[in-house]
Amino acid sequence: MSRRLVVEADGGSRGNPGPAGYGALVRDAATGRVLAERAASVGRATNNVAEYGGLVAGLQAALDLDAGADVEVRMDSKLVVEQMSGRWKVKHPDMQKLALQARDLARQLGSVRYTWVPRAQNGAADALANSAMDGRPVHRDAAAEPSTRADDVQPAAERAPAVTTVTHLLRHGQTEHTPERRFSGRNDLPLSAVGRAEAEAAAERAAGLGVEVVVASPLRRTRETAEIVAARLGLPVALDDDLVEMDFGDLEGLTADEARTKHPLAARRVFTEVDVPAPGGESVADVSRRVARARARVLREHRGRTVLLVSHVTPIKLLLTAGLDVDDAVVHRLFLGAASLSTVAWSSDGRHSVRLVNDTAHLR
Repeated sequence: MSRRLVVEADGGSRGNPGPAGYGALVRDAATGRVLAERAASVGRATNNVAEYGGLVAGLQAALDLDAGADVEVRMDSKLVVEQMSGRWKVKHPDMQKLALQARDLARQLGSVRYTWVPRAQNGAADALANSAMDGRPVHRDAAAEPSTRADDVQPAAERAPAVTTVTHLLRHGQTEHTPERRFSGRNDLPLSAVGRAEAEAAAERAAGLGVEVVVASPLRRTRETAEIVAARLGLPVALDDDLVEMDFGDLEGLTADEARTKHPLAARRVFTEVDVPAPGGESVADVSRRVARARARVLREHRGRTVLLVSHVTPIKLLLTAGLDVDDAVVHRLFLGAASLSTVAWSSDGRHSVRLVNDTAHLR
């Protein structure tokens, strides 16, 4: 019977295109043990090119382990999975070259099948990709690791005792758009008088949470909310561009009814699907990629601490879906009020938990 291996692969780009890197690992399908890890920069490239780089590296690592193995490739890139499964065409020249490399490697293995998984289930490969983009390449194999089992190598996070990092997720207070339920993305509206009062109430609530670090989106409404809370806590505010709200493009400032009137097809698809961008803006999947980068940075730089993230509706919903280990499409079924508080605890062993969602008790 052929050996069964699982390849988990991912890639990312900070700018799309921008500085890019990939991550891949190979597991024993029967035991879940990690047998090899790869992470490397691919220079300036798009997300999709980096994802293909991860696929090629993962297949090569599987081939190096066992040329006769049956391999399941798991990726959160629907594009790569559909193209490699033969259901979609590969049109981009750079991706065509990488797809050919992947197919050549696949022919040398026993069998290869491709499975799409939610982003939250691809965290190990995502962490490796971020390591590559941070300038920390990885090349680990079982034979190179001191172990009582020659065929087993665990990532450092799995070998170490589990550490929990708690993130409290605070949505900014109200602006003039909030009561009218207008799409509010990259604008720089200030907090309204009500919004500032909400931020003050959130600050009192945060004072009892043991917060050690405050990180915020740099947009004015989140920055003002964070500064009010941080002043109460006696902490500085660090800004993270990856925590900004979704770019709603041509839908910016519109109500849902106005959006459906002016852009009927786009409005319906953008807010029911994850891969369709707003006209002139972003998709939920675009936001998910950068929020995953922000999450990885927080968990790396503030490991084991209690962190307050002050952000917007879409990024907070995506952090919740990641904590729940569910598909990003769940964002369309969540509601978060202004200045609401949610909490996710992230364990280094992968057992995350959502402890609170949309709590507004401090506003009453």
